[in-house]
Amino acid sequence: MVDAHRTFVIIGGGLAGAKAAETLRAEGFTGRVILVGDERDHPYERPALSKGYLSGEAERESLLVQEPAWYAREQIELHLGQPAVRIDREAHEVTLGDGTVLPYDALLLATGAEPRRLDVPGTQLAGVHHLRRLSHADQLRGVLARLGRENGQLVIVGGGWIGLEAAAAARTYGAEVTVIESEPGPLHSVLGPEMGGLFTDLHSAHGVRFHFGARLTEITGHDGQVLAVQTDDGEEHPAHGVLAAIGAAPRTSLAASAGLELDERTGGIAVDESLRSVTDPAVYAAGDAAAAHHPLLGTRLRVEHWANALNGGPTAARAMLGREVRHDRLPYFFSDQYDLGLEYSGWAPAGSYDQVVCRGDVGKPEFIAFWLREGRVLAGMNVNVWDRTEEIQQLVRSAEPVDPERLADHSVPLTALL
Repeated sequence: MVDAHRTFVIIGGGLAGAKAAETLRAEGFTGRVILVGDERDHPYERPALSKGYLSGEAERESLLVQEPAWYAREQIELHLGQPAVRIDREAHEVTLGDGTVLPYDALLLATGAEPRRLDVPGTQLAGVHHLRRLSHADQLRGVLARLGRENGQLVIVGGGWIGLEAAAAARTYGAEVTVIESEPGPLHSVLGPEMGGLFTDLHSAHGVRFHFGARLTEITGHDGQVLAVQTDDGEEHPAHGVLAAIGAAPRTSLAASAGLELDERTGGIAVDESLRSVTDPAVYAAGDAAAAHHPLLGTRLRVEHWANALNGGPTAARAMLGREVRHDRLPYFFSDQYDLGLEYSGWAPAGSYDQVVCRGDVGKPEFIAFWLREGRVLAGMNVNVWDRTEEIQQLVRSAEPVDPERLADHSVPLTALL
């Protein structure tokens, strides 16, 4: 084969990197495929870290993208537990932390994101946690089990998806939970005030306490162990554990040191719609670290969700092979909290919509919410309603105005609005 002499290096041992390697082989690439990951675990999927795996319902093996033996069968060379420390774009070489130098013809950066750190006194105390990696989840599972046995208090800083999913998991162990969120409600910047109240009610019904409109100012402790947290409104909350769930930042230091352009607004590695770097045609980026131009939405997006990694890795792999591709899938994510499951498709950031329309029973809850601007559907979220994602995405992609009253009428099929 003409590509047998070529070497493709993938930096990042998560879902995007693993799916890129899988796609290269599936597309018939016969050259070297080298996958570098700074975690010792084989590539795994992260959603369960704050859902089923954290709650103890999912087994560790179920998180793996592929069984370990698959990589040897497919001749994927693994460098696990080994960070990439330098990219020499002129020489087309990557240097690893142990001094290994890897040549490349094409390079994919799937370096992911890292949890944002709390910038307050007391973060060095034992009992302050983050949740991004399998090792974090392993540690936190033990903490939640202990807090449940001892009626201990967990304070979660941040009322986003990770914070709420972790709160649900903590309650399954019996731990007492307080969520501190600086916004007026949970998921405020994602879903707006219209839908945030649903999650306040859901978690409150399961015993979670919320403290909105306040910022953490200090974590206090005794003998090196967390005992309480302070907020800027003078409140004190007892805490035997603290989980920082204040978002994630793209891991772009390697790209930046190599002179690759970063997107100023999102902070991700700037790539075009085929996920090729706008700086270097031999370099690509996918997953959480990539800020890709979206041809449908007309803007550059950095999406931190599972589906973006699942689909972005294969798109980048095909682009590396010279295929004509466009990464134009709509942003999509899902969440499970207690007996509530949801899927969200589209992009409707705060200030972008002028109306929220619901069809179904919000109080049950069993409904679909739609975010509209000038009658056009920007995004939809189906809550305990299944097999509607494709229809919702078709509405978003059509960009055609719809009748809000018919949209709210569950007797009108969504397909009739297209």
